[in-house]
Amino acid sequence: MQPWQPLLDWWFGADHGTASEVAAARHQLWFGKRESQDQEASERFGALVEQALAGGLQSWRETPQGWLALLILLDQLPRMIFRDTPRAFSGDVRARPLLRDGLASGLDCGLAPIQRVFAYLIFEHAEELALQDRAVELFRQLLDEADADERALFASYLDFAERHQQVIARFGRFPHRNAILGRASTDEEQAFLREPGSRF
Repeated sequence: MQPWQPLLDWWFGADHGTASEVAAARHQLWFGKRESQDQEASERFGALVEQALAGGLQSWRETPQGWLALLILLDQLPRMIFRDTPRAFSGDVRARPLLRDGLASGLDCGLAPIQRVFAYLIFEHAEELALQDRAVELFRQLLDEADADERALFASYLDFAERHQQVIARFGRFPHRNAILGRASTDEEQAFLREPGSRF
């Protein structure tokens, strides 16, 4: 077994179904906020996260699956393990160039569409409009390629990408991160944060 396989099995499930089946089964893990899930991520994969954050595990980037697992270690798991602390975003600086390099060499094309979502989310998480624009392009491509019975799922991912893009276009940053990162919010940002759906 490859060293990254336990992480991918935990993240996507060991039994591969359709994109909609995988998303339905794993949605709470991916997008829910449960202390038990965060603790499990820390216990099972915390050491790997620390290695990835320190610049290790570079051999993983040589295959699509290993590359994806390394991206998840840098982007998704810190947001769970270090939730509501500045370290939640500490892998972003390594994840973005890793994603760029993988896209340039076509590694994403070796992944299932539902797996590609968790590569492209790295640009969606960026506080940089050009990367947000690229995220929207990538999610639109996923939707364009989706089978008819999967289009609703991938349309929802595109919608979230567009919403993130709009926030960055308006503020240049995600206001909901301000308190965590010790940034002062403007009056406009404070008003925005009182609106429903303003915190991703």
